Amino acid sequence: MYSTFTPNDPGGRARTVAGIDEAGRGPLAGAVVAATVVLTPGQILPGVRDSKQLSAARREALVDEIRSSALAWSVGVATHAEIDSLNILHATMLAMSRAFAGLGMRPDLVQVDGNRAPRLDGFTGTVETVIGGDRICPAISAASILAKVYRDQLMMELHVEYPGYGFDRHKGYPTAEHRAALLALGPCPAHRRSFAPVRAALTGARWPVELS
Repeated sequence: MYSTFTPNDPGGRARTVAGIDEAGRGPLAGAVVAATVVLTPGQILPGVRDSKQLSAARREALVDEIRSSALAWSVGVATHAEIDSLNILHATMLAMSRAFAGLGMRPDLVQVDGNRAPRLDGFTGTVETVIGGDRICPAISAASILAKVYRDQLMMELHVEYPGYGFDRHKGYPTAEHRAALLALGPCPAHRRSFAPVRAALTGARWPVELS
């Protein structure tokens, strides 16, 4: 599952860098989302930095700028069902692979946030893993914003469908509010059954509401 946009090839002469990042590994519900953004080396997008350092309004304001300035971008999704089937690590790698596959072009260099790289079918260039890359690599920072905004939109849709859980506020993360709703209502179909607080709610076991 991915959405993608690729403008006209600017000539293929400049070396290109793709950044890959994800959003949504920690939540108890919803999909994990990855994004890939392709930039030229040294390309700076004003205001773009690690999505966690930006307000929701600022992230949303930057999305159009990133999409219009990037050489290419793509978003990939792994569903809550795939997370339960594969585990969150492998589902994250799958979402990253889907985001990269949707680019419609092949960059020279791929930089992946973290210490694990996904399988990139057909790619023969260089792949680098960068711990903290969303803070220091412009293409990864841009990807982190696209992934976060896309996932937040998915969680707003889940809030409309399942309004009792507060998905519009915590976006599925294990806040005290979310854990209390799980205990009161039980899991909804979008919850990740493989995550311990959700399993506890299914079995009736008590799981601490307070955040550790």
